Amino acid sequence: MSASPAATLLHIAERRHWESARDTGVSYAMSTLGRTLDEEGFIHCSSDLGQVTGVLSRFYRDVELDDLVLLTVDVAKLDAPVRHEPADGQLFPHVYGPIPVSAVIEVGSVPRTR
Repeated sequence: MSASPAATLLHIAERRHWESARDTGVSYAMSTLGRTLDEEGFIHCSSDLGQVTGVLSRFYRDVELDDLVLLTVDVAKLDAPVRHEPADGQLFPHVYGPIPVSAVIEVGSVPRTR
């Protein structure tokens, strides 16, 4: 399945993993909570805040929100393909490679609702 290309993607990151990548300049390679790109095969992302909120409530319920950040990723700066694949009745973007630190154009707080 495919979706129209978006200019940006959103990714929920554990703050410590994002800050480590940012501080060392090494591409970000965590897929999701506690799982690496190598373990999962891709990096989980969301298309919009609605998807982010749903993911937070399903998979991050027991994580302190202050331990998370929301990365906004510029798709044009990715070296890896992005595929929109079905999950839970929606299409979610998956990045099939690491995210260069330079592709992260904004780092913010995750929504406070879940």
